Amino acid sequence: MRPRLAVRRLTMTNFRNYDSALVSVDHRPVVLTGANGAGKTNLLEALSFLVPGRGLRRAALDAVARRGGPETWSVAAALDGAEGPVALGTGLVAPADEAGRRRAVRIDGADAASQAELARHVAMSWLTPEMDRLFDAGASERRRFLDRLVSGFDRDHAARIGRYERAMRERNRLLKGAGPRGDGSWLDAIETAMAEAGVAVAAARRSLVGRLGAYCREPAGAFPAAAIAVEGTVEGMLEGAPALAVEDALRERLAGLRGVDGEAGRATFGVHRSDLACTHVARNCPAALCSTGEQKALLVRIVLAAASLQAAERGSAPILLLDEIAAHLDRERRSALFDAVLALGVQAWMTGTEPETFAALGERAQRFAVADGAVAPLA
Repeated sequence: MRPRLAVRRLTMTNFRNYDSALVSVDHRPVVLTGANGAGKTNLLEALSFLVPGRGLRRAALDAVARRGGPETWSVAAALDGAEGPVALGTGLVAPADEAGRRRAVRIDGADAASQAELARHVAMSWLTPEMDRLFDAGASERRRFLDRLVSGFDRDHAARIGRYERAMRERNRLLKGAGPRGDGSWLDAIETAMAEAGVAVAAARRSLVGRLGAYCREPAGAFPAAAIAVEGTVEGMLEGAPALAVEDALRERLAGLRGVDGEAGRATFGVHRSDLACTHVARNCPAALCSTGEQKALLVRIVLAAASLQAAERGSAPILLLDEIAAHLDRERRSALFDAVLALGVQAWMTGTEPETFAALGERAQRFAVADGAVAPLA
C-alpha cells in the first residue's frame, strides 16, 4: 500500500490575493469557508499548480501574481507523496520579458527538468463551478479533464502530451513559414515525433476509459451511472491495429495533410482533437442534454470512480479539489459525496460560503475561515 497522498503544509507568496500565507493540515478533508472573493478558489488554484499544467483556471503565469506586488510568485508544499514525503515548489521566475518568463519547478530543493516531473509525486482531480456544464463546452475542456484523470494513473502522460504539442507547434511554424511543402526532411522528423507521442497518448486514454468505464457504469448512492467513451480518430485506429502500425498510418496521414494544414495554419488531424463522451445510463441520455444538476452529478460520479480505481490500482487516491461543491447538489447528493470522500480516505479540499453546508462532516474534517487573503483555523 502506497502512502496516502496528502498536503501537509502549503505556502503561498505573492499569489493572487495572498501576500504571504501558510496553511498546515493533516490527512483529513479540508473545508474552506468565507465570503465570495475572499480567496478560497485562489487557494485551490495554488494547490493545482503542484501538478503539471496551467492550474484549475488555466491562467497566464503573470496573471497569477498579486496585484500591486512583485511580478514573481511562488507556491510551495510539503506532501506525503506517491513516493514518500516530498517538498514541491513552483512559481514564476524571470518575468522581465515574454521570452524570459517561465514556470520553475523544484523537487526536494533541486531544480526539475520540467513540470511533468510533478506527476511522479502527486495526482489531483478538481471540480469547479465552471465545469458544471463541461459536457456543453468545447471538446478541449473535456479532453483536458480526461488527461488529468489519465495522469493520475500514468505518470508519463503529461510529458507525452508535452512532446506531442511541442512537435505540433513546430510543424505548424514550419508549414506557415515555408509554404505548403515545408522543409521535407525536418517535417518528416517532426511528424514521426508527433506520431509516436500521439499514439502513446491515445493508447493511455483508451486504456483508462476502458477500465474506468466499468466503475462508472455502476451507480454510487445518489450519483447516477455514467457510460463514458473516448472519441477520436487515432483512438479508433487503435481498436483493431497494433500501435506501431497506427504510428505509421498517423505519420503518413500527417505528411499527406501538409498542404491542408499549411493553409489552415494548424494541424487538422491528431489526438489534440479527441473528445470524451458521456451518457446518463438510467435515462439513456447524452450528458449534454441533461440538466445542470444531472451533469454535475455525472461529473462527480466520474471523479469518484477515478479516485476509487486509482486507490485500487495504485494504492492511493488522488487529492481532490472541490470548489463550491455544494452548488447544484441537493442535500442527499451532498451527503453522499461526503460519505464517499470519507470512505475513500482521500484528502479533499472543499470550499463554500457557509460553514453549515459541511456540518455533516463533523470532526472528520478540518475547517478554516478564509477572509481577505488570510486563512485561519476554525474551532
